[in-house]
Amino acid sequence: MAIFYWIALLMTAIDQVTKLIVRLNMNVGDTRSFREGILQFTYYQNSGAAHSSLQGYGRALGLLCAAFIVIVMYYRSKQASNRRWMDVGLAFLVAGAAGNGVERLLFGKVTDFLQFGSGQGIMNIADLCINVGLLVVVVQQIVLAKRTREKPSY
Repeated sequence: MAIFYWIALLMTAIDQVTKLIVRLNMNVGDTRSFREGILQFTYYQNSGAAHSSLQGYGRALGLLCAAFIVIVMYYRSKQASNRRWMDVGLAFLVAGAAGNGVERLLFGKVTDFLQFGSGQGIMNIADLCINVGLLVVVVQQIVLAKRTREKPSY
């Protein structure tokens, strides 16, 4: 149970600190290479969702993030406490929603700055958390489904 809160709080904090560092040290549109061709920091402000869809709906998306967090907390309260990997996945999802949700509610947009490879989308730590969370939850569900099928029924 505690692992959920530690991951969610730590990753939300890391997300917020990295975004603050970018906002304080770069101008929108600036690019700095870290590993040529692998990773560069490009400061972008996204008032929409993934891949710059839904531009201008930042605050509404912030409300969706808050609703998602409430739903996850409710879901967790109704589940068995022995689902460690599900908690890990949900913690990353909540961290991603919280990290981007805070900025959307405060500023109407999120700070994106991580660009992997050339021509790829720009993201932030919260976006990475969402990807990790989804991966963990999907793998957990596949493992549970496989275990359920392999149990002999008497």
